Amino acid sequence: MMKLLMAKKYEGPAIGIDLGTTYSCVAIWQEQNNQAEIIHNEQGNRTTPSLVAFTDTQSLIGDAAKNQAATNPSNTVFDAKRLIGRKYSDSVVQEDVKLWPFQVIAGTDDKPTIVVKYKGEEKYLVPEDISSMVLTNMKEIAEAFLGSPVRNAVITVPAYFNDSQRKATKDAGAIAGLDVMRIINEPTAAGLAYGLQKKSRFDGKRNVFIFDLGGGTFDVSILTIEDDSFQVKATAGDTHLGGEDFDNILVDHFVKEFKRKHKKDISGNPRALRRLRSACEKAKRTLSFATDTTIEVDALFESTDLCSAITRAKFEELNIDLFKKCMETVERCLEDSKMDKSDIDDVVLVGGSSRIPKVQHLLQDFFNGKELCKGINPDEAVAYGAAVQAALLTDGVMNVPNLVLLDVTPLSLGTSVKGDVMSVVVPRNTTIPVKKTQGYITIEDNQSRVLIEVYEGERTRASDNNLLGSFYLTGLTPAPRGSPYDVCFAIDENGILIVSAEERTTDNKNEITITNETDRLSAKEIKRMIQEAENHEVDDMKFKNRVTAMNDLDLYLYKMNKSMKDKCVSSKLPSIVQDKINSAIVKGKSLLDDGQQLETSVFVEFLMELKSIFEPAMAKKSIATRTWGKLKKLI
Repeated sequence: MMKLLMAKKYEGPAIGIDLGTTYSCVAIWQEQNNQAEIIHNEQGNRTTPSLVAFTDTQSLIGDAAKNQAATNPSNTVFDAKRLIGRKYSDSVVQEDVKLWPFQVIAGTDDKPTIVVKYKGEEKYLVPEDISSMVLTNMKEIAEAFLGSPVRNAVITVPAYFNDSQRKATKDAGAIAGLDVMRIINEPTAAGLAYGLQKKSRFDGKRNVFIFDLGGGTFDVSILTIEDDSFQVKATAGDTHLGGEDFDNILVDHFVKEFKRKHKKDISGNPRALRRLRSACEKAKRTLSFATDTTIEVDALFESTDLCSAITRAKFEELNIDLFKKCMETVERCLEDSKMDKSDIDDVVLVGGSSRIPKVQHLLQDFFNGKELCKGINPDEAVAYGAAVQAALLTDGVMNVPNLVLLDVTPLSLGTSVKGDVMSVVVPRNTTIPVKKTQGYITIEDNQSRVLIEVYEGERTRASDNNLLGSFYLTGLTPAPRGSPYDVCFAIDENGILIVSAEERTTDNKNEITITNETDRLSAKEIKRMIQEAENHEVDDMKFKNRVTAMNDLDLYLYKMNKSMKDKCVSSKLPSIVQDKINSAIVKGKSLLDDGQQLETSVFVEFLMELKSIFEPAMAKKSIATRTWGKLKKLI
């Protein structure tokens, strides 16, 4: 259990930032009120659009950028959060670039690079640059409120952000001049906000389900709140599902309608699409409290107006597949927590898109009619929780609760061992921070190095999971096969993974901080991996049993071969017995060469046959000596 107050203490004011896909929010803990306060921007708004725009004279951030988006679409950048920590070749990025009016190209190391015109010149920006500008804006909003410089911040990310995305977010904070004290999960931050604001009515332990559907990401988490302890039991989510996806479907619907009615295709006109998107976003919000609305855009394309009505029922019909996808994630999280629906005391709505009536209806039905908790502001809860976390990490802050917060890792982490088997070191939904070490052995005589491949996923076969990174432990001491070495997985408070390997006898060591040089997991792939693990459970178990049987046979053959090369042992055996044993060794190696085509039973039965030949031969010739005794123990 990790007490937050025992963590490193920072000096000076510290803020909590909800760095959102569509809107961002900043908050700070106020000692005099004993609560977090959301800080409004210079327009008086408590949330700020996560947009950055570039013109011939200046760069604009937030509301100013959004206000001119329709007239400057190709230089107004949004959705940086959907790019951060990903590769340009990622299938998710490839789908997104089709929808954006700004240009995205493959940069160095396949990094997405945004191309804009700024002060008459082309400027190349990476997602961290855009996010850092949004974070700088949040920092300036806080400094204007406090009247003093701000350096320390806690920044939130979706629970299903991988290591690369978390590190990239932290890098964006550093570019913005912030000392990022901690990266925490958005639903966990919302859980903190809910727990603190509603704690007075809690009686003992309470299981809280956080449903966080924002503009671009979707997370669900189950927290158990008891006294001052906040423990995450399970988390699930989708880093590419949110309000913007509902907007995209509406935009596509009206593009087709406009083409059908007016025989004009606006799909290639960025300015028209930007104006239509703004109208669709407004309509979506209106349909959360009204049953119908009208989308009107004057001179949308070639002097032709768009005026079309849409009902809430039609909106729900268009997006029903995405709504159902949300419920599938809810169900998976509940299964992971090993809880029943009846065990959940509160269902808390977070994120602007959680206001959609159909989403609320499906969620309430799933929990058998349970009343949903709408008592906290869904747009501000995450920033509120981040501010609490920031206060806990700040030296000298009084009147802040002495909390214990326990988060989890969303996917199993491990390494590949002989036979392409996934050896899990850190199981899925393990509480973090965590440090786990597992022992392994070399598989060849005089092996000079070992390849450590780090995977995340739930499949038994390592190659069916996602490769995060790899490195070599080199300079191994020449020794017979079976020499031990340790692999250590350490996940810090920010969820960033460091994997190290060490030779036991010499303390020879190497390590890697996983930043995922390979293509990142898409949201679909995360969901697919978990689903496939369930669908292929029987096949995976067969694969594991076969590999285990092959490894057992391989080890026995190695020990037999080593024994037969020992003249002290082999010389005491009749030549006919030696021939029989050597022939069996050759046959066994042949079976292993054809391993993938044979059933598990073949290896198990042949191992039994080997033992029936080898062990009696040794015993009959009275070679039950110290050498054989040691050998038998190894076998």
